[in-house]
Amino acid sequence: MKRSHTEPHEMSLLTGGVDLFAAMVKAVDAAQHEVLLETYIFDFAGAGAEVARALMRAAQRGLRVCVVVDGVGTGELPALWADQFAQTGVQVRVFAPAVGLGFWLPSRWRRLHRKLCVVDNAVAFCGGINILDDYLDPHVDGLLKSPRLDYAVSMRGPLVKAAYDTMTQLWSRIEAVRELRSQDLSGAMDALRGASQSLHFPALGEAQLVLRDNVRHRSHIERTYRKAIGAARHDIIVASAYFFPGLRLRRALATAARRGVRVRLLLQGQYEYFVPYRAARQLYGQLITAGVEIHEYHASFLHAKVAVVDGKWLTVGSSNLDPFSLLLAREANVVAHNPPLAQTLQASLINAIEQGATRVDPLAYLNRGVWERLVDALASAVLRFGVFLTGKPY
Repeated sequence: MKRSHTEPHEMSLLTGGVDLFAAMVKAVDAAQHEVLLETYIFDFAGAGAEVARALMRAAQRGLRVCVVVDGVGTGELPALWADQFAQTGVQVRVFAPAVGLGFWLPSRWRRLHRKLCVVDNAVAFCGGINILDDYLDPHVDGLLKSPRLDYAVSMRGPLVKAAYDTMTQLWSRIEAVRELRSQDLSGAMDALRGASQSLHFPALGEAQLVLRDNVRHRSHIERTYRKAIGAARHDIIVASAYFFPGLRLRRALATAARRGVRVRLLLQGQYEYFVPYRAARQLYGQLITAGVEIHEYHASFLHAKVAVVDGKWLTVGSSNLDPFSLLLAREANVVAHNPPLAQTLQASLINAIEQGATRVDPLAYLNRGVWERLVDALASAVLRFGVFLTGKPY
């Protein structure tokens, strides 16, 4: 968790790739020195191609352009785009490439799930949006009927350096591994020295870049959620594409509802993966009994990972409330005490709840049939067994 300087933060909410990609392309086209990008998925169809072309234009102008993609989310780039990136000077690295059956080892489930971009160390973007067109989905043929629901923020001020340091640290470590593999030990040591120098982050004030990794920031994102939920007085809205929080976070939500806070969860109604969806439903009973409202989003795919508390506190980032994000992946969330921004996000979420979601009826859920209960329990057991294999308490 990184604290900011006292200088002000400038942040704007971006809804979907339509907002994010337009802002990102504009910033990259105006860049003069350097562009850094991290993403879980980089898809080159549709709007994703516009981002790729902006990166290539920047590299052709002589800028340093560094891109890190995840070895599972993206894998190796398509040959055509890899060649174009290489020819124009865009540097691409693949985080933890998936090699053969090694992916099935729990140690290989630690993915790069962050979505960060920094341009000229002056403007940054953070959120849950992959470089993936809003109307395209890898699991669906053709176009989606409605755009995927997701959010990001653009930032100026101290948070930019926090994001920059975070990204340069990862790049340095990836370069160190490459140098070691090529047996260039002097180069590897230079890269490692670069990584260690970037471990110091500026102090945060009213806004924070909160990280999750397997070294220094193992539980920071979950802790920020629990702290905000525990301090809530009136209203909590959480949207999470994948929802299977640990016991302490579930208890925090239930306790808030019991003390009179209105707690609303916006979760998947259309789902890509059957097991996580059904496993999440296994948890509904404890929350519904406490008074938590659960709304399932059906208008399109829900990919958001955001929350608003009392119209003042908000978080926007890459971390779901599930074991993949909270135990294994590298994640980055922006957390802020910013009423105007929080209320903008809150209004968008309320609109999604009212116009695109269906509330889970407590009586219908509690009286659901034996077969549904069995499916939910089995899905939960499968997910919990996966957590068990990681060797991490949850």
